[in-house]
Parts: sequence; C-alpha cells; structure tokens
Amino acid sequence: MIRLRCDSTLLLTAFTAQLKKPIPGSQWSGMITRMATRGFKEKLVEGVVSLQRTPDHHFFSQPVLAQSFDEIHSTRGNKPVLSHVLYSLQTASRQGMKKILVIGAACHLHTLRDFQERFDYFKEMEILTIGIPCVDNIARSKWPWVLKRMSQSPDTARHIEFMQDFRIHIRHDGGRVEKIPFFSLPEELANPGIFPPACMSCVDDLNSLADITVGYLEAKLLPDQNRQWVLVRTETGKKLPKLIEAELDRFEEFGNRECRSFVQSSSKRIIESMKELDKEYSSRRKIPVWFGHTLAGVFGMIGPKGKGFARYSVDFHLIRHYYYVKFRYPEHLETLVPRHVRVILEEYRLPL
Repeated sequence: MIRLRCDSTLLLTAFTAQLKKPIPGSQWSGMITRMATRGFKEKLVEGVVSLQRTPDHHFFSQPVLAQSFDEIHSTRGNKPVLSHVLYSLQTASRQGMKKILVIGAACHLHTLRDFQERFDYFKEMEILTIGIPCVDNIARSKWPWVLKRMSQSPDTARHIEFMQDFRIHIRHDGGRVEKIPFFSLPEELANPGIFPPACMSCVDDLNSLADITVGYLEAKLLPDQNRQWVLVRTETGKKLPKLIEAELDRFEEFGNRECRSFVQSSSKRIIESMKELDKEYSSRRKIPVWFGHTLAGVFGMIGPKGKGFARYSVDFHLIRHYYYVKFRYPEHLETLVPRHVRVILEEYRLPL
C-alpha cells in the first residue's frame, strides 16, 4: 500500500499511462471515457452518471444518465464550470438500476458518499466511482468573462488546462494549442472572488473518496503525447483499469517527490494574497507574455517534475485554500479544514 503525500487516503497503486489509440475529442487520451464504455459493454454497470456539454456552449454542462455508447462517448472532456453531476442519481434510482458508474469531482464524490450512508436506495446500489482532480472551477456566469481574458480566440477554445510547464494550454478547433504563461495572466484572474467559495475551501484536489482518480499531474509532459496519472484506491477501483489494460501504454513514474523549497518560496505570496480582502485587481498583465514564457521555461527546468510537480501543485492549493478560509471564514476553520492540513502546514513551518 502507498500513502500519497498530501492525501490522507491509502492507495493500492499509482501509475501513468495513455490509450494506444486516443479517443478524438477527449481532453487527454480518453481513458475515463474508455473505462466507462467498457464497463457498460461488460455489464459491470447499467448506466453512467456524468455530464454532457450543453448545445449552446462548449464549456457548459448538463447532467446525464448515459445508457448507450453514444451517450457515454458524448460525456468526454472536462467542463471547468460548476456542475450538478449528481442530479442523474435520482433518475437511476427511479429506473431501478442496481449498478452505476459515477464520474465527478471531489465535491460530487463527498456528497455521494454522504448519500450512500443516509439513503437506503443508494445502499442497495453497487456504485463505482471515477474521480477527476479538481481546483478552481468557475461559476457558469463568470466563465465567458474568464475565458476572454485568457485566450485570444475564446470562441474556438475547446479544452483548457494548467500544465506542468507553468503555462495554460488552450486547445482550439483544428488542434491548434495556445499557450499562455501562468505568470502573464491579467492580475484580475488572481482575484479569489472570481472562484466559488466552495472551491476555494476545498482541500481534496486528488478526489480521495473516489475508487479511482484519473488526472495528469504526475505524468511526464511530452510533445504529441497525452499521458495520464491514475490513482487506484480500492479493490473496486482495480476493476476499471483491468478493463482496458490491453489498450494502454504504461510508463515508469519519474521525478523526485521533494519540492519543499519550491512550495516555501510561494507560501509568503499565497498568505499575503489571501489576507488582502479589499484589494482591487488590475486588468493589466504585470509581466509581459514574452517574459512570462522565459520565466515558464526557467521554472520548467529548475522546478519540480513528475512526483514533485504533483506534490507541489496539491500542496500549493491546500495552503492557499487554508488561508482563504482562515482570513475570510475564520468561524468555519475548524469544521472545514481536516486535521492532516495542519500537519502539512507544520511541515512547511507555516503559521496556523
């Protein structure tokens, strides 16, 4: 058993992989979509609770209980806005389903586990779960505003992700990838107020209550590849990768898990930014794009990679969200923040 740093849940195994034949239109190679379709084909599940895109906006979502290969296929790709995934659970119950797959972020999986404890009809279901790592979702009403400030062509954007090279990668229609250095984003995108308080209070980036989490943080970033990072937490979770084992290229994990100095160098800035409750944020870029690319290149060379980047990313957000709650909702600090967060802060010698 492996204990993953920054996550209190024990892991059975962790590995990086990608589909040998990627699914067109997927965010990465399509591993989650492929596991869902194979699970449905093998009758491991009767339906898949997930999200489809709305007809009017590529990044907006609507809940779906997918019960065909086409419906499952249409759920591929991330939707970086708040979404009510679990709405379809009621439909599954009304149809008398006994075996379902739920794909969701940490907030969905925490709610689902609570439902399973409190409601008898969920206790009778066999529920498999695939979690996605998640931070900084945007309220639907704010997403067009955010996307316009990130991309030069927001109308053609199809996939977006903060990547291991310290750049935002935006994939457009036709496959073109626009890369924006994280350091050169307009200052107003650093305003915690553009994110929902629930997201800024979350300290479970790696979705620890899922049977299996599929993301990218520890995977090596290489041209023309879309490697994914898989965390298997339960015996139930083992079933899903086995379904597609023959379709995977697996890779050795890489990188040094040590990232202390990198996190500590960011901590003072994080704390100060969370303290500034009434700060006015400029629409200008503090750092020009050309210099931002230079900084991203330097950080990409000297910064943490692989295991270290995953640890850095998770700890960075954990620290940020702790101080967000501490300075904005101090009355909820004890109830919202689990004990392991304070242990990690003490390891970095940060004030509680």
